[in-house]
Amino acid sequence: MVVDESISSALNRIADNQEEMNDILKRIANHYDGVVPVMTRNAKRVEEAHEEQEKGFTQGLKDMFTPVREN
Repeated sequence: MVVDESISSALNRIADNQEEMNDILKRIANHYDGVVPVMTRNAKRVEEAHEEQEKGFTQGLKDMFTPVREN
């Protein structure tokens, strides 16, 4: 089978481009794998702090409106 030189050249450029895209995708994946766990951990910490603050606020309101008994 005879392959035209321009077709061969186009196929080689496509193959080279595919390799470059794979390298870029690997770099993106590595960055994602490094960043997302930290972001997830920080989001959980913020949520926990917010819940603790809400608990403290709610308890403070209860204490504020609880009648004081004098002996």
